[in-house]
This record gives sequence, structure tokens and C-alpha cells, in this order.
Amino acid sequence: MIDKDTNVLQWANLMYELEDAHEHLSNLINDMNENKGADDDDFCEIDFSVQLSHIYAHLNIAWNSRNLTKDYKIKDRGKLSQFPNDLKPS
Repeated sequence: MIDKDTNVLQWANLMYELEDAHEHLSNLINDMNENKGADDDDFCEIDFSVQLSHIYAHLNIAWNSRNLTKDYKIKDRGKLSQFPNDLKPS
């Protein structure tokens, strides 16, 4: 795994993904508790799906980039955001 002292930029990117996932998860929980969906509608499964997909993307990028010692390009985010094939749910 990358090291915050050796791979400063990559570490910052990893922390960004985790912090953004954390922020969006908090927003999701608040929106669900307040029944606040998109466009001032009630919260629904579509809202849940969109927000959870966004959270998964950040978590997947964090996992898939945890060993990258070089910067990745914007075009690589799509591949990095895919669900990891080396992570076994327990």
C-alpha cells in the first residue's frame, strides 16, 4: 500500500476519495432521514441508487488506487471506479 510520506500526492488522492465517500454517505443518511429526494421530492429508490453508486465509485477508486505509486489520469477513473475483483466480502 502507498505510504503518505513516500507517495504524498497519491496519498492525498486516496484520502480525498475516502473523505468524499464519507461526506456523501453522511448526506445520504441525512436525506433518507429527512425524506429529502432530488428536486424536493420524497426520497425514493432512484435517489438511493444514484447516491450509493456515487459512494461506491469513491470507495472503489480508493481501493483500486491504494497501490498506485504514479498519478492516474482522468480517463483511468472509469476503470478505477469499477468494483474490485480482488476484494472478497466477508
